[in-house]
Amino acid sequence: MGDSSLCSQHLLSNQETLPTAAAAAAASAVASKNSKKLSIIPLIFLIYFEVSGGAYGEEAAVGAAGPLWAILGFLIFPFIWSIPEALITAELATAFPGNGGYVIWAHQAFGPFWGSLMGSWKFLSGVINLASYPVLCVDYLKLVIPLLSSGVPRYVAILLSTLLLSFLNYTGLVIVGYTAVCLGVISLLPFIILTLISIPKIDPSRWISLGQKEVKKDWSLFFNTLFWNLNFWDNASTLAGEVEQPQKTFPKALFSAGLLTCLAYLVPLLAATGAIPLEQKNWVDGYFANVAEIIAGKWLKIFFEIGAVLSIIGLYEAQLSSCVYQLLGMADLGLFPQCFSVRSKWFNTPWLGILVSTLITVAVSYMDFVDLISSVNFLYSLGMLLEFASFLWLRRKFPTIKRPFKVPVELPALIVMCLIPSGFLVYVMSVATGTVYMMSSILTVFSIAWYFMMKFCKSKKWPEGNNAGENLDEEDLE
Repeated sequence: MGDSSLCSQHLLSNQETLPTAAAAAAASAVASKNSKKLSIIPLIFLIYFEVSGGAYGEEAAVGAAGPLWAILGFLIFPFIWSIPEALITAELATAFPGNGGYVIWAHQAFGPFWGSLMGSWKFLSGVINLASYPVLCVDYLKLVIPLLSSGVPRYVAILLSTLLLSFLNYTGLVIVGYTAVCLGVISLLPFIILTLISIPKIDPSRWISLGQKEVKKDWSLFFNTLFWNLNFWDNASTLAGEVEQPQKTFPKALFSAGLLTCLAYLVPLLAATGAIPLEQKNWVDGYFANVAEIIAGKWLKIFFEIGAVLSIIGLYEAQLSSCVYQLLGMADLGLFPQCFSVRSKWFNTPWLGILVSTLITVAVSYMDFVDLISSVNFLYSLGMLLEFASFLWLRRKFPTIKRPFKVPVELPALIVMCLIPSGFLVYVMSVATGTVYMMSSILTVFSIAWYFMMKFCKSKKWPEGNNAGENLDEEDLE
């Protein structure tokens, strides 16, 4: 097993104490010979794709509430949602820098049951959301190749695109990271060009429009658009064991990715809404390409469509990486079979996690998964509530452990910081449909059954269990 296994076992086994600094340095040196680590630039772009991937998809906010509310939303919402989530991720990923991320946090705060439940909620959410990306990719390709619009050719295209994208992930996280850098730069170029060409045409008075009177406000769509375009800051935490000096790298990468993400949303939005008259009903997903054609011509629209495909690829790679290294971390904790921690001899990647995630993705790709996607997003919201609770409880439970990055406020202020996004999560869940409640309940029952099945198998040593996973005493963490 790789460095992540060693890290998780040292952190979480009650049969061992934390290694000394010298031993930790020696272990790190040995691990670095076996696998390359992610540096800060690839990590920035992996976080960027976990959260955003560009302004593709923010158009619905304008259609739902008008330019002014959309601009204010993407300006203010990061302060009440994205920044708290990023700060929590920076503190906990540096305090517990192992693969598994939020699974480790819940495990340390409340025990293995809650760690397992957190892992199940987040994994199901991530891997089923993955299924939408190959479908979207084929939807763009069919504009060029109409044969892919339906029938067997479409199914084959979805399968091949999923397998190809998953194979890229198999080649290694460093390769995926630098691929994300290239994809990020190229997919951002259309927005940069659009912004530059738009400058002479911008009328600032268009920014303060509350929308056309004949178009009814859709606040549910508006808030959901903000939520899902500025979410998932914690996903990169599952890769902490694969990062060079995570205690130093993670806070810098999160800050840089946050700045890049906010600018990538706000600047094109200001340019597009300011440069053309408002036709609010036209502002739906994909409308940026039409805006590009209006402002600059057909060539920029084509560039936007190419950028959208590249962005989808980046989203898939980042999300799949998060899923598979989460499974590796859960295997190290004894919450998943040990075979999920075995790495490829050629690329040092957790191949079984990639295979299982890919198979689930392929299966869901052929389903009518609208309700299923809504359900796993509901589960993700439950996971975020558990994550906020874990963060607060770890501050109280382990007040003296080393935190290379620490949110610079005390517990009462942290509670307030977490209550605001928690209230929003409760609102999002409260407007879910009955079908979503039912499917979320079924998936949660399955997740609970999985935990007790794993516990039974470990008690019988079927297969030989991993004893890592017990809670540390505070003195072991100091």
